[in-house]
Amino acid sequence: MLRTALTAALAVIAAPAFANDSVAELGTGGLILSRSDAVAMQSEDLFISPEKVTVDYVFRNNTDKDVDAIVAFPMPDISGDPEEMPAIPENQSDNFLGFEVTIDGVAAKPQLEQKVFALGIDISADLKAQNVPFNPFGDAAKAALAKLPKEVAQDWENRGIIIEDPEADNGSGLNPGYSPFWQLRSTYWWRSTFPAKKEVHVSHRYKPSVGGTSSVSFFSDGQFQSPQYDTYKTRYCMDETFDNAVRKAAKANPDGYPKYYESRIAYILTTGGNWAAGTIGNFKLTIDKGNPNSLVSFCGDNVKKVGATTFEVTAKDFYPEHDIDILLLEPSDNNGGDAN
Repeated sequence: MLRTALTAALAVIAAPAFANDSVAELGTGGLILSRSDAVAMQSEDLFISPEKVTVDYVFRNNTDKDVDAIVAFPMPDISGDPEEMPAIPENQSDNFLGFEVTIDGVAAKPQLEQKVFALGIDISADLKAQNVPFNPFGDAAKAALAKLPKEVAQDWENRGIIIEDPEADNGSGLNPGYSPFWQLRSTYWWRSTFPAKKEVHVSHRYKPSVGGTSSVSFFSDGQFQSPQYDTYKTRYCMDETFDNAVRKAAKANPDGYPKYYESRIAYILTTGGNWAAGTIGNFKLTIDKGNPNSLVSFCGDNVKKVGATTFEVTAKDFYPEHDIDILLLEPSDNNGGDAN
């Protein structure tokens, strides 16, 4: 894949911040099907922005018989590690990405399967027995942990299900409080029929998990900092134009810091190869950076700027060999320069 970085207008007012002031993005993706030689992904129209992800598919059953299949949308795993704070759009809900799906224009009601793991072991039954909700970042789970019998809490701590948290309030003031340490795995799925020799239109949308930092983590003291810079350059294909925009922003600030903060979006595209032929007949990717004064960089072939904030990639018989990682540098206010 050619590495192309796209740069938009410069904005130069913000305050430096510390690199550890950050949240992690969760990689999300599209629909998956167990490997099928009958149903092909005829087209995929993918739109990604910090506010929403929408995907419009056209599937076609190329055989003479109807195909009944299970289609799934795996949500990103969530680990309840207080040291790793992920960006969760709706962290009090099981549907924490606000996932919605339609089939031929009709809203579907997919089933949600959730399991919980600790040290790779399924501990879903343990949580159910104590009426502890599965979402490790929901307030309900933390409230339920505060009510655990002492012997259960000690057993769960020994098994790596929870960890002691001095800041957690168990109400007693005597015994330690606990925080979740388990991993939640969630998958939406539904049964779908693909009629012989016909097309099926499927659309879904959700809110992306947007991670980031409150400063530019790979630039300080007037220069790019390795190894962070090297990692970013490989992951986001930052080019010289992008680098120069960061340098210009740093020079415009008396403190020597580029006045931006990072936003990061990850999209898992490689699962698109599970359909017949292993390729996507007509693929279109649109990335909208939102703010005209933001900088954006990502890897892609033949990228075109099609609007003030939008960039487009199109391909035929596209093989999704790589996932999509998007880096946005966003100004802290609207006092940036004119858009390019």
